[in-house]
Amino acid sequence: MKIAVCVKHVPEGQSRLDPASKRLDRSGEGALNHFDANAVEEALRLKGESDTEVVVVSLGPAKAADSLRKALAMGADRAVLVSDDGAVGSDLVATSKALAKALERESADLVLFGQQASDGDGAVLWAAVAERLHRPVVSQVTELTLQDGSLRVKRQTEFGYDVIEAPLPAVIAVSDAINEPRYPSLKGIMGAKKKPFETLSLADIGVDAGEAGEAGSKTEVLALGEPPSRGDARKIEDDGSAAQQIFDFLAEKRLV
Repeated sequence: MKIAVCVKHVPEGQSRLDPASKRLDRSGEGALNHFDANAVEEALRLKGESDTEVVVVSLGPAKAADSLRKALAMGADRAVLVSDDGAVGSDLVATSKALAKALERESADLVLFGQQASDGDGAVLWAAVAERLHRPVVSQVTELTLQDGSLRVKRQTEFGYDVIEAPLPAVIAVSDAINEPRYPSLKGIMGAKKKPFETLSLADIGVDAGEAGEAGSKTEVLALGEPPSRGDARKIEDDGSAAQQIFDFLAEKRLV
């Protein structure tokens, strides 16, 4: 059996938009998206002692290799990074195209995603990839079991839980409540350096230049603007009379 886990290298710290490109500034330090760490952990749990291969797949710049190596250090067997200047600026549509093509090469029985990325919070990429692969998809999964060529999941909703069964191959987006990701051990970190790591271009996965990057994107950012003003505000320093100051303020506004 083969499990593929899609992971993303996201900026660390406070996000910043580049006014020139109108895109997220990714020039600083980055890290493995913490939602994707749950997906990696779940793949390793399912692998257990069985004859299962876990491969991590990503689309990103060359430094995304750091996040893939962390996944390898956690216990994944192999990594595939699609890194190409032509993919810069890809939106959801273009990204899903490239990832789906990379996943087609792998022919995995199960594809896992984290629920969302901390830099975009779109929480729909897994659905777009599943659509391109023509596979069933379930999101917000908090429990996952495999049995006889199918899977059974517990899906969290605002009203409770759904129990869903689906045939393999399938795409699953796991919730961050599904597990607690392990920390890579020193042995795992050292071993990750010897594990197979493949870097591919868009041409390698059969994606034309016009299908990725800004050319292949269906959305465009037209302008950036400052957030609206919050209006009149009063800052209260607590010198022991903060409660009285707050009361006086509310009284002034006729709210008490």
